[in-house]
Amino acid sequence: MQITDFLSLLGGLALFLYGMQMMSSGLEAAAGNRMKSILEKLTANRFLGVLVGAGITAVIQSSSATTVMVVGFVNAGIMTLNQAVWIIMGANIGTTVTGLLIALDVGVLAPLFAFVGVVFAVFVKKPQLQHIGLILAGLGVLFIGMDMMSAAMAPLRDEPAFVNLMASFSNPLLGILAGTVFTAIIQSSSASVGILQALANSGVIAYANSVFVLFGQNIGTCITAVLAAITANRSAKRTTIIHLMFNIIGTILFTTLFLLFPIASVVDGSLVLPGPVGQFLAGALPSTPAGQIAMTHTSFNIVTTLILLPLGNYLAKLSTVILPELPGENPDEMHLEYLTPIHSNSKDGVLGTSAIYIDQIHNELGRMLTMAQSNIADSFQAVLNRDAALLPKVEETEAYVDYLNKEISKHISTLITYETNERSSAIISSYFTITGNIERIGDHAVNIAGYTKLLAEKDIVFSADAVAEIEKMRAVCLETMNTLLRPTAGDLGWLTEVAALEQKIDDLTAQFRRGHIERMKAGVCSDEACVLYSELLTDFERIGDHALNIGQEVAAIRERT
Repeated sequence: MQITDFLSLLGGLALFLYGMQMMSSGLEAAAGNRMKSILEKLTANRFLGVLVGAGITAVIQSSSATTVMVVGFVNAGIMTLNQAVWIIMGANIGTTVTGLLIALDVGVLAPLFAFVGVVFAVFVKKPQLQHIGLILAGLGVLFIGMDMMSAAMAPLRDEPAFVNLMASFSNPLLGILAGTVFTAIIQSSSASVGILQALANSGVIAYANSVFVLFGQNIGTCITAVLAAITANRSAKRTTIIHLMFNIIGTILFTTLFLLFPIASVVDGSLVLPGPVGQFLAGALPSTPAGQIAMTHTSFNIVTTLILLPLGNYLAKLSTVILPELPGENPDEMHLEYLTPIHSNSKDGVLGTSAIYIDQIHNELGRMLTMAQSNIADSFQAVLNRDAALLPKVEETEAYVDYLNKEISKHISTLITYETNERSSAIISSYFTITGNIERIGDHAVNIAGYTKLLAEKDIVFSADAVAEIEKMRAVCLETMNTLLRPTAGDLGWLTEVAALEQKIDDLTAQFRRGHIERMKAGVCSDEACVLYSELLTDFERIGDHALNIGQEVAAIRERT
């Protein structure tokens, strides 16, 4: 193999991988939140689940991305573990589409696809057409890279060392290990299967040896989901266990089958297989090496799905046995309940990010808002009771709110750099605004609770009218927070209600200030009580302002979904 062949191989590999990423990015941008909507509406019907998983994966051309989405949905509590089983099975079928496209050998049209795609992406202003252009350009670049790799690897047929290496894959364990490790490194079974097809097209690896590498590639593709679940909850981790079990069981079944019925190499363009099973396969598989690998890949996933489909619920139970709940876990420790990290080192890890993280952020913000609501209730109660004993509890909850604000903001700032869909980007920006406003509500609750120190230290007593007004403030604030947390939040009538409550807070603030001034003139309140009450009114008014800000952003999100 000459140095020019080696450089051509690297260039072809680069084009192949980049073309695949272009296609995936274009499809993700074009699809927007529709993938999430389809998955969210999923029922417990196993057949529908398999079809949805296969369809989504066929569209985005990445089983890793679909599985990462499923891990995120399970982590967020949107999807049950049993539903996840069917999606994973379907994802393994859908991922074979890339190999089938390569087997069609439409490389002659690759330059045309690339040219048309670039014209759409560069010269057309409409975003949706630009996304379609990116898909077409990626498809063209993928096939150009495929042809370059095949041509560059052809001389390897005459290299004894490389031929011996490929021949060693006739050992099932070596072949499976090689496929697993290589796919885990590049984190894409579609890409690794495409590279295997290029090797086979060049005559470098025989079909009989390639099948074991292919089986290992199905196991290696699980690595992305494993990485995504590292910091997720235990249910999400079980999802990755199910994914691994599916591919390991399929590998054991097919390896056993291929060992029981040994497979010979392609001779004079025909696949020579002994026995009746061999004769059946010879008639069923295409004549081209790439086609044979593609059909075997598809058969592997369809047959494994058909075998395991009746056993899906048992796989879910087995994953719970393998990874049971730990009694020693401390749920009170500060943690993210729903959000999982974005793995920037994986191109598949960022696919479908909006589909995963928008719901995760929404649920995490719900936790944060509930904590702020609890602090408002406790802080006003502390003032009314002149009891500083509630202050440590309020401060502890506020520390949790601050922690969530910091962690959610970090996730949003990372996510926004990957998001290509304009609608999803706007939603993510709205969530960033919401988390800041919740944090500010928490700050005002802490301010209110902090006044109990002065009430106790200086023995300050509010007048009966002031106490009645503080009770009214508490009630209106809690009503506002309850409205923000309503499940139907976001529609026009709901926003009108939030705006009316904010206006009520403003009106009450003005009314209470006037009454406060009258009490000051009458000498009913002490100087210290007057100052504290004025500060409390300011916090009360600010809570209403931040609540309205949250309501407006939630309504904007509702319009975009």
